[in-house]
Amino acid sequence: MPQIAKDAGIGREALYKALRPDASPRFDTVARVSKPLGVKLVAQRVVV
Repeated sequence: MPQIAKDAGIGREALYKALRPDASPRFDTVARVSKPLGVKLVAQRVVV
């Protein structure tokens, strides 16, 4: 976690707080954390 926080440019405490089960992290926080994890976020239209 400390390395992910560093790579994402987020404080370690803020990262733990954003990832709590009852948290609602902002999209930019999720996007910043996904990159160091090697996760690509993709928006895709769903046809129903």
